[in-house]
Amino acid sequence: MVFLPDESRELPPPPIVNRNSVWLGLMGWMSALLDNAYNRRPIIRAGVHRQVLYVTVGWCLGYYLSKREDYIHAKLDRELMEYIKQHPEDFKEKDKKTLSEVLEDFHPIR
Repeated sequence: MVFLPDESRELPPPPIVNRNSVWLGLMGWMSALLDNAYNRRPIIRAGVHRQVLYVTVGWCLGYYLSKREDYIHAKLDRELMEYIKQHPEDFKEKDKKTLSEVLEDFHPIR
């Protein structure tokens, strides 16, 4: 599948309720309401089956977009970690400072 490669099956699934699913579900519902308004039907009461269908399609699209987003970010993280392992001289560990070394000495004015 071009949209989600087989590598994406190794990742944990995103939660069912996520921001993409909610947003696209609401957009699907709003598009059904706008379709009712455009065709001069009662906005909320007409075509409830169509409203449910549009919400479901939007929710599923949002879920799969979240899966793709997780896959792309995981792939970028994997490539970045591989680069860091291959070039350790560019990513040296810095010495940890204590808080007293970071803060300046306090001298009261009065």
